[in-house]
Amino acid sequence: MGLGRGSVAALDPGFWRGKRVLLTGHTGFKGSWAAIWLHELGAEVTGLALAPDQDPNLFELAAVDDLVRSLIVDLRDPVAVERSLSGSSFDLVLHMAAQPIVRAAIADPVSTFASNVMGTVNLLQALRSQDQLKAVLVVTSDKVYANAETGRAFAEGDALGGKDPYSASKAATEIAVQSFAKSYFEPANTPLATARGGNVIGGGDFSTDRIVADIVRAARSQQQVVLRHPEATRPWQHVLDCVAGYLGYLQALATDPATPRAMNFGPKPGGREVTVGELATLGVEALGAPLWRHEADPTSLEARSLAIDAGLARQVLNFESRFDAPQAVALTMDWYRRQANGEAALALCRRQIVDYDGGA
Repeated sequence: MGLGRGSVAALDPGFWRGKRVLLTGHTGFKGSWAAIWLHELGAEVTGLALAPDQDPNLFELAAVDDLVRSLIVDLRDPVAVERSLSGSSFDLVLHMAAQPIVRAAIADPVSTFASNVMGTVNLLQALRSQDQLKAVLVVTSDKVYANAETGRAFAEGDALGGKDPYSASKAATEIAVQSFAKSYFEPANTPLATARGGNVIGGGDFSTDRIVADIVRAARSQQQVVLRHPEATRPWQHVLDCVAGYLGYLQALATDPATPRAMNFGPKPGGREVTVGELATLGVEALGAPLWRHEADPTSLEARSLAIDAGLARQVLNFESRFDAPQAVALTMDWYRRQANGEAALALCRRQIVDYDGGA
């Protein structure tokens, strides 16, 4: 089962079958895709997250609750986290739960730091009593780096930072994870690592203030999408590439103790850089929506340029993303078109996962 076209590394069904996996954030967009894929691999998945906060949402549309043992828990509550994991034993942990929206973080920084930093700390503290763990992977963000907006792609050894609360919360999470790794997990021979992913798009994202979700809502209501920074560039990545990278990384951590403890995952190498405006144009054209309009936000703290270097994943995992930005947009919009025409969300996700594997 290949990780993607051009990759030699593979997700081994024999490795994943029967593995007890704790997946946080399983009610979210990326988390739902990860839950579906893990179920397809034969893993026994326990999900830990808040209830979905969007309607519609992929978790309910794809009936992910039927595929996993679903625990609705607030990671900000250490007692609730400890209680929810008590009596359970896990082989692998993929921590994806977070407050992921930049503008929401600017509006409510305290809650964002509580979710992203202390939520992670509470989880890691509870996991210290797990004596069967083979590896733990914490997903942070491509925004963890101190970004002077020079256009240079960031590598794993670059300085961490963050001028906005979301970016800073993710950089702080990286430091917290490193401290737990050195103090507790590595002495217990349990690899604990972070994955820094690019801006992810794909079918089933209905989140507030996310570009693809905004395009879909606009198309379905025949309204214009409003862009704040159409000139901004981002490392756009399809959710299939993103989740394949995370699972491949977690598999490597569990099987090779020399695997690095931080890794970037980004777009297909050599792919064309696409601005927010270009992505929006591709999206509205695919769905037959009105052309977007620009409404500047001069007070915004969001970075205008961001790029990451995923060379370490190619070198160590022999993994690279399969899709460039235009391909990722086309695949994403195809999902939404089919779903609007009555195709079941779970079947659409499964079909795209199978097609992705078949293209390796």
